[in-house]
Amino acid sequence: MERRYASHPSQVKQFDTERLRQEFHIPKLFTPDALELVLTHEDRMIIGGAAPVNSDVKLETDLKELGVEYFLERRELGVINVGGPGIILVDGTAYDLERKDCLYIGMGSREVIFRSKEAANPAKFYLNSAPAHKEFPTAKTTLAEAESGAMGSIENSNERTIHRFIHESGIQSSQLVMGMTQLKSGSMWNTMPAHVHPRRMEAYMYFDLPEDAIVIHLMGEPSETRHIVMRNEEAVISPNWSIHSGAGTNNYTFIWSMAGDNKKYADMDAVSMKALK
Repeated sequence: MERRYASHPSQVKQFDTERLRQEFHIPKLFTPDALELVLTHEDRMIIGGAAPVNSDVKLETDLKELGVEYFLERRELGVINVGGPGIILVDGTAYDLERKDCLYIGMGSREVIFRSKEAANPAKFYLNSAPAHKEFPTAKTTLAEAESGAMGSIENSNERTIHRFIHESGIQSSQLVMGMTQLKSGSMWNTMPAHVHPRRMEAYMYFDLPEDAIVIHLMGEPSETRHIVMRNEEAVISPNWSIHSGAGTNNYTFIWSMAGDNKKYADMDAVSMKALK
């Protein structure tokens, strides 16, 4: 598991492109038959992926880093499948996940195993884990079952649907909030006008992008914005003081996840368009 440290906004002002990518960009999530994990000190979120192809992948890591006897002893986990059909076994109970289905796995679950149904069309399980203080039951929801709402317009190039999976009125969790935004054809902008989450960090994972397409992800203080070039199935860490927005050369989908002081989806501080620099 790779470790990333928290960064102060005054430091980030001085970062060049390479340093920005080292600190915030996660380029590798899905390695065949392996588990990829990044621990950020931004609210101790773990971001990663499991890509079983020819063999199962087990949720495990160097437990000294977490100070526990098993991965979910003091953590919870949100999983969204962005690949072919798969199965997640949680302490022996099997959960089928089709593409864009979500599974929440509560604190105290001892064994989590990821499996693909077809090696020719393997599952890709995107993972977000946050520290937990209370046990909540493992629960699954599909894209069709999620609380969804339309936002934006084609006139502003941001017509999109927001699907909320793990949130205060959906799947219950200790602090993890997780969902997915799908942009309509012809739209490219997400989360603009921008906002910040002083009480929560956030992570984005962009996918459904053609091989030659990119998203320009905007980050930084509103008066000191920076950008990171993102490609298909890559993630980015957003500190609680940073905006998180983007524009693509193609429409796309992204998974958003948050952890921090509360689970209120709408807890955000809006940034005026005039304040952006």
